[in-house]
Amino acid sequence: MTLNIFVQHFVNALSLGSLYGLISIGYTMVYGILRLINFAHGDIFMLGAYFVFFATIVYKLNWILGVIIAIAATTICGLLVDRIAYRPLRQAPRISALISAIGVSFFIENFAVVVFTGMPRPVVQPKILMKPIILPNKVRLIPLGILVPVVAFILVAALLWLLYKTKPGLAMRAISFDIETTRMLGVDVNKIIALAFGLGSALAAVAGILWALRYPRVEPFMGMTPGIKAFIAAVFGGIGSIPGAMIGGIILGFVEIMSVAFFPNLSGYKDAFAFFLLIVILLFKPTGILGSKIEDKI
Repeated sequence: MTLNIFVQHFVNALSLGSLYGLISIGYTMVYGILRLINFAHGDIFMLGAYFVFFATIVYKLNWILGVIIAIAATTICGLLVDRIAYRPLRQAPRISALISAIGVSFFIENFAVVVFTGMPRPVVQPKILMKPIILPNKVRLIPLGILVPVVAFILVAALLWLLYKTKPGLAMRAISFDIETTRMLGVDVNKIIALAFGLGSALAAVAGILWALRYPRVEPFMGMTPGIKAFIAAVFGGIGSIPGAMIGGIILGFVEIMSVAFFPNLSGYKDAFAFFLLIVILLFKPTGILGSKIEDKI
């Protein structure tokens, strides 16, 4: 493998892994607070891609304005999911919330089929993000491939700052340890949980937008496979750990891209590598790379 090809594969793996990491953070935030796997998160990711499609292609808005509107609309959808599907079940058995999460996922997917139709829609890629950059040794890089990890790392750094340097972040961490004690201390638990859903949905929207640029089409079921892989990344990194979710996503991206790069004949099995990785981590380190054992409170 030449240096040119290796660098391109490296950037592609880092870009794909960063997207998985951004999506997986939504899973890990909700689980860290509520001990709930939000199976609708992949569909929130899909909505972010659709909103930017309608804003920029259908309504011809400026790309920056379209991205802002898409993130805001997706965040609102995430808040509505929490308010309608999860908040009424705060005191219910955990299996009820899990069933609700699966139901919300099916509802969003089929709602998207009815409203957006099942036909894939093309997404126009801004030329500035697709014009190749020629480096020494004839290495050709696409600006979009560099933009994705840069945006992802900036957002993760901002999220960590919010969690560890602000009062809402302190409240989130307190709720993750003991929700009832935090409530007795005067914290509006529902607002903090809604904030977690909103932040996770905003990150999913960014990931959906970048995914739509990287793979320029949108369709109602586009969130299923990335959502499952992002969940695997969250488990691999240590579900409940934000840095772990990002690390897990990047590792998964490298496993997926490099396995195909070095073993082209296995390209048809690239999705299977993610599930094999999940089985291995559950067998040998169930808490993940940065995860810690959490007592499950019924």
